[in-house]
Amino acid sequence: MSAPSVWLTRHAQTFVGSLGRLAQQPAATAMTMAVVAVALALPLFLNVLLQNTRLATEQWNQAFDLSVYLGRSVGAERAQAIAKQLRTRADVAQVRLIPPDEALATFRTASGFGKALDALGDNPLPTTLIVTPTVTASTPDGTQALQAQIAALRDVDLVQLDTEWVQRLDALLEVFRRILWLTAALLGVGVVVIVGNTIRLDILNRKAEIEVMKLVGATDGFARRPFLYSGLWYGLGGGLGAILVVGLAVALLAGPVERLAGLYGSRFELRGLGWTSTLPVLGAALGLSWLGSWIAASRHIRAVRPS
Repeated sequence: MSAPSVWLTRHAQTFVGSLGRLAQQPAATAMTMAVVAVALALPLFLNVLLQNTRLATEQWNQAFDLSVYLGRSVGAERAQAIAKQLRTRADVAQVRLIPPDEALATFRTASGFGKALDALGDNPLPTTLIVTPTVTASTPDGTQALQAQIAALRDVDLVQLDTEWVQRLDALLEVFRRILWLTAALLGVGVVVIVGNTIRLDILNRKAEIEVMKLVGATDGFARRPFLYSGLWYGLGGGLGAILVVGLAVALLAGPVERLAGLYGSRFELRGLGWTSTLPVLGAALGLSWLGSWIAASRHIRAVRPS
């Protein structure tokens, strides 16, 4: 056999052999994988909630309607001309004109102050345009620029835009995202420590075996290899467990979330993990577990001296 074939064969034997050793201690192996799964499931579930929150509020972020109040002296023809001018803009999706009489009737019905409005005599409400920006322009910066340009038009008294709540929502989601990354980092360190401690105990239990291996000329790298593969198995089991836990949680919450969204007239559906999220989770689980096993194995195997 060629040298690469021998190398691959040895690694394959060690890989399968490490799984066999873990299978000899099913309870301890399952406990370690379960702890790794829980540590990975928490930030993963928080990430699912964050992504679904962004999806749920995506339409809210696009609802940057501007209320354009025209001057009291502006007639119907001039109001139609301004509305037509705004509809030609590339950053405007829709313009709805509300005459003063329609605005007064709506306010009378909604407020219940019909008698008080009758006492005013004249209609105090101006002609109003409701301007809806396009999706690409529906950002805080885009709508503020549109607000300034519309306010500069002749016969426009006031352009009202309330985006503070959207900015607060974006700031809140950014805080949540940073908390997510901080939690993921802390629990990632926890996975390294958990796997490293498990590998350390395994090395202590097999100390005599490692001493014999070194007596016959085995290098530290050769003695370390089975423990590295054990760490990969811990990571694989923990990663799959975390994905399963999050999948079950999403399935349990999907029905109540859908019913709650229906009460608000929304068709929002809770989304679970996709391949774009699953593969990085498995990669992170394998990487963290391998790192923990490598740190523990390198340190403690180096300290083993044949007696």
